[in-house]
Amino acid sequence: MSLSYDVFIAEPIPLNVRERVPNGDERRFSPLSITLVYGDRDAVLVDPPLTRNQADDVARWVEATGKNLTHIFATHGHGDHWFTASLLAERFDAQVVASAGTIEEMRRNVAIRPQFWDALLPGQIPDAPVTATVPDGNRINLEGHELRIVEVGHSDTDETSVLHVPDLDLVVAGDVIYNGVHQYLVESKDGGVDAWRKAIDIVEGLRPRFIVTGHKNKDLDDDAQRAIAETRRYLDTVDELLPRHETARGFFDAMLERFPALLNPGAIWSGALALRPEKTP
Repeated sequence: MSLSYDVFIAEPIPLNVRERVPNGDERRFSPLSITLVYGDRDAVLVDPPLTRNQADDVARWVEATGKNLTHIFATHGHGDHWFTASLLAERFDAQVVASAGTIEEMRRNVAIRPQFWDALLPGQIPDAPVTATVPDGNRINLEGHELRIVEVGHSDTDETSVLHVPDLDLVVAGDVIYNGVHQYLVESKDGGVDAWRKAIDIVEGLRPRFIVTGHKNKDLDDDAQRAIAETRRYLDTVDELLPRHETARGFFDAMLERFPALLNPGAIWSGALALRPEKTP
């Protein structure tokens, strides 16, 4: 029996934010990658999406495969990677799993939900109790194949993990690696960028051929070496450009000039405001 994987891309959705991005773009959420790793009968879903409508689309996608969904895994605690987990788990009678650190971050995201997540997407997010448990040995068994939860520390948030599927030379990397989308830098102060680099090193050490990233341009492939190199280059550019610019707008403009093809400039604007808050007009 062999394994395969497929990816569903949830398209960017508008945020409940009046102000536009400085380049004129509407504020939107980045595209979300939802991964299905499957065998002959069973399947594991990685990083369920954020809203009810997205969950309905993903559920229909899973149902069309005819596979029996046994587990739903969240790579990290940001709500866009798990807030619909319980909804989908009930629909498919699946078990929600995560690392111990991710579960703590899930609870933190529930605590900030009223002022953050629900403010951005009012009325669109379902009830999201933290029902995840830690599987024995941080392992998921899929028809005799071992899927390994690898904890990597801080990436674009704390207590991140990835799912390593050795039989596919695949890592489902959550937000450790990005692919054609501006990276989320809001939690990158106080050594966060260096910690993120260490997480990338751990992923690279797994020697994957393919990486599915949590935020992906759907027109790009899953080549691991390219995605790793581009994610590193983005962080290196942050370290290069941030000291040169005293305002959020200056840093934003410089990053946008350096990476004009990446999706969702709103993400880098949020990061700029976090990294240069006191000097923003």
